[in-house]
Amino acid sequence: MGKKIKKLKNVRIHREGTDTLLYGAIFVVAVAAILWFYVDCKAAFWSFVGVFGIVYAIVLNFFRCPKRYFEGDTDKVVVAPADGKIVVIEEVEENTYFHDKRLMISIFMSLFNVHANWFPVDGKVKFVHHQNGNFHKAWLPKASEENEHADIMLETEDGTEILCRQIAGAVARRIVTYAKPEEDCYIDEHLGFIKFGSRVDVYLPLGTEVCVKMGQSTTGDKTVIAKLK
Repeated sequence: MGKKIKKLKNVRIHREGTDTLLYGAIFVVAVAAILWFYVDCKAAFWSFVGVFGIVYAIVLNFFRCPKRYFEGDTDKVVVAPADGKIVVIEEVEENTYFHDKRLMISIFMSLFNVHANWFPVDGKVKFVHHQNGNFHKAWLPKASEENEHADIMLETEDGTEILCRQIAGAVARRIVTYAKPEEDCYIDEHLGFIKFGSRVDVYLPLGTEVCVKMGQSTTGDKTVIAKLK
């Protein structure tokens, strides 16, 4: 019980969800009050409370933001930028920035995952670029290039460039990026947030040691997905 209470104390609500949860609570309470005081059939009240109570609980769970700190040496380490499941580990031609082959590791976030994003490496933000696009289902291969996305180019202390791409999905229509060009970045810091189901791609140099496998679940800022040469 003590461990459970301590774990709950380390979970807070992300700032991106404050307005949504506040206005949602006001709506639920207002409609519930109208149904209770002005509708004779109490079944309508209980049905509304039951359905929207579940919906509100799901949204509340979505906006949770646990406090996390990576334990261990961060040198050459690439951590998962998001909670979710590994859906891609492959070599791809990256012709937008690198114009050569890169190792791409992709993490798909479902509706029930934490949607805060963390920096995968220590280093510096070279640039941030937002690209409008489609809203295909996030796990599809074409989503990486065709969907609306935000590209964050990071450079480690030894000059290794790593691209982190936040991708909007069929449901996720809003990408929030906190990373700013020329600022230092560190593992344990938030890179951004994506509202509802979505995906994050990480492009790494060839020869990088992969530390995860297809279908594996990841914990943002905790799971080591790769180690740089």
